[in-house]
This record gives sequence, structure tokens and C-alpha cells, in this order.
Amino acid sequence: MSSAQWFLLVGGLLLSMGLSRPTLGHLPVTSAIIYLLVGLVVGPTVLNVFHFNPLKQSGLLEVLTEAAVLISLYAAGVKMPVPVRRQRWRTPILLAVLSMTVTVGLVTAFAHYLLGLPLGAAVLLGAIVAPTDPVLATDVQIRHPGDRDQLRFTLTCEAGMNDGTAFPLVMLGLGLLGLHELGDLGLRWVLVDVLWATAAGIIVGVLCGVTLAHLGKRLRVEGNEHQLMDDFLGLGLIGVVYGLCLLLSAWGFLAVFFAAVALRQTEQRLANVAEPVESADALCGAPPSVSAGSLVFKEHLERLSEVLLILLIGGSLFLDSWSWRAVGLAAFLFAVARPLSVLVGLLGSGNSWRICGLAGWFGVRGIGSLYYLMYAIEHGLPEEIALELIHMTLIVVTLSILVHGISVKPLMDRFWSRRGRSH
Repeated sequence: MSSAQWFLLVGGLLLSMGLSRPTLGHLPVTSAIIYLLVGLVVGPTVLNVFHFNPLKQSGLLEVLTEAAVLISLYAAGVKMPVPVRRQRWRTPILLAVLSMTVTVGLVTAFAHYLLGLPLGAAVLLGAIVAPTDPVLATDVQIRHPGDRDQLRFTLTCEAGMNDGTAFPLVMLGLGLLGLHELGDLGLRWVLVDVLWATAAGIIVGVLCGVTLAHLGKRLRVEGNEHQLMDDFLGLGLIGVVYGLCLLLSAWGFLAVFFAAVALRQTEQRLANVAEPVESADALCGAPPSVSAGSLVFKEHLERLSEVLLILLIGGSLFLDSWSWRAVGLAAFLFAVARPLSVLVGLLGSGNSWRICGLAGWFGVRGIGSLYYLMYAIEHGLPEEIALELIHMTLIVVTLSILVHGISVKPLMDRFWSRRGRSH
């Protein structure tokens, strides 16, 4: 596919989506499904105008997915409600840690005993598909900083954290395949990959977010809210935090999310804003802040990355990609592993069965899973195993886009209408 054709395809798609937004808002499907269908049509499945090979282009795809996840994590973090409360955060923490670990264990058992994958590859596959995605799950995530919906908050906060908490399990899978040092009896893995990298990531993120909030408050002249370039500050925070974590061997995804959370929480506290704004429009009347000023720009970048990466997913699939092994894995993940792990994680948490059920269903998989897969390939994953995991992951992500995208609007509308009647 030539450069001219790529520009025409992406530009035409963006124009079509922009001009038809009022109509698309009433369709019972998400925009991601439309991007995927376009990719399938122009890819080898139908017209074969272009074919994207994830194995040969793993380095490029790793960078693209890495950037997309980082931007999405920042956007999710600055929308977290103020203030941080233990009772509110308990549920997403349980989902991001306990439920995700249970999911990895269940997928590992399925892949090892039923699909015949080596144990290391099975653990790696579980770690790749277990985290929920902050990029493709926008329809079930917090819409603005004043959104108080408990289900949306839970799913957004979980996606923000489990993209970082999955990394130790990715490294465990690589270690079992001989591609990462685990140490005697896994001691190095526990001390460095689990304890150090997680704690250091959270600390680095919080410190950088708090520091930027204080600097922004000090430098911003009252009455001149445009003095600071908030978009640059937001991107700069992402870059500095992620760079520090790479130097310190800490989990950068976790750090960027908590940096964004700390930035907004600190800005609200310094501005003496007791309650979050009630809508996106109300942000215009709120005190100027880096988090609010950079949010719209980050969301636009998030949408652009979503268009490009989903087109590439569609352009990676052939008709024979739909094997029973891959479809069976996706069905097991969506219908068994995710709901069961959520039930285990939230047992005794006090959440309603409706919230537990919807949280168990809307475990959207997407760009984050592709990043972990490309990360593993770039760290020396054998080609035979890489091809198998590419095949499995692409089908899981594709089916997630389809089944979750089709079901999100009717299920969420039904949930809101029942909640409204109960009040």
C-alpha cells in the first residue's frame, strides 16, 4: 500500500467519522467496530490492498502501541474523581491485582492443558490477554472528571492500574521461557519485578505529578490561564515519568497513571475545590489547571491512535486466522475467566450483583495486549511461539472489539435506566 493510498484511507476515514458523528452516536455499535471493518475490507481478508505483518513489524508496532497506552493512561488518570478515598478505590484495586492474577492463572491452565502450549508461553499468553484496555474501553469509562458513575469509575481505574500490574506476570512468562532472569526460586523476580518495580513506579508517578501541580500553581499568573502550555506540560510529564521508570527498572505504565492522578488531585487541593465539577462543560469555569487544559488534546491523540492501530489489526487478519483454538480461547476468556475472576476479586466487597456482572463482562481487550505481545517478541520470543501468540491475541482483541462493542450501549443504557428507577 503506497503512501498516497494510506493518506487517502486514513484521511477519508477521519473525514467520514467527523462528518457523520451525529448519526454514529445513535448507532448501536462503537466507532472501533467501524475502523475494524474498514481494516478487514482493505486487508487480506477481502480486498488485500495491504497486509500488516506484526512479526516483521514488531518494533514499529511496539512503539505505536506503547505511545497509545501511555496517552490513554494519562487521560484516564486525570479524570479520576477527587479526592482519593480508600472505600472508592478498593474495588478497582482488587480487580487490577487479585482478579487479573486469577485471570492469568485460568488462561494459563487453559492454554497449557487444552491448547498444548509450553508453560512459559501459556503464562505469557495469560499475562498478555488478562489486562483490560484503557484505549478501546472509552464507552465504559469515565467521560469527564465530574462523572460520579461507580461502574465507569471502577472500569476506568482498573484499566489504568492493570496495564502496570500485568508486567510482572509478563516477565514471569518470559523468564520461564529462558528470556528473563528470575533468580533462584524466583527470588529476583519477586524482589525486583514485583516489589521494587511496582513500588518505584507508583512513587515516581506520585512525586512527579505532585511536583508539576505545585510548579503550575506557582508559575501561573492569576487571570492569564493561557500562560502555561498545558498540552506540552502533559506530554512532558508522560515523557519524564516514563523515562525515569526505564532508568530505574520500574513499571512506567503504572507510574504515568498515578502521575496523572496525583497531578489532578493536587491541583484540586491547591485550588481549594472541595467537589469535582459535575460535567465536562463545567471545566470551562473551573480554575485553570494542567490536567484540565491538557485533557482534550490527549483524548484527540487517543482517538487518532485508535483509528491507526485498529486499521492495522484488521489488516493483519486472513480468513484462516479464525481457528477454533483462538476463538475458543476468546470465548473462555470472556465467558469464564473474566467473570469468574471478577467474582473472586469482589467477593464480600459489598458491590451489587449488577455492577459485578457488568464489570465481569466489560473486560475489554485491546491495544495494551498488543503492546505486551510486541514487547515479548522484541525480547527474543522464538518465532514459532510468537506466531502462535500473535494469532491468539489478534483474534481475542478482534472479538473483544466486536462483542463488547455491540453489547456496550444496550447493556449500559439498561443499567442506567434501572438505576434511575431505583432512585
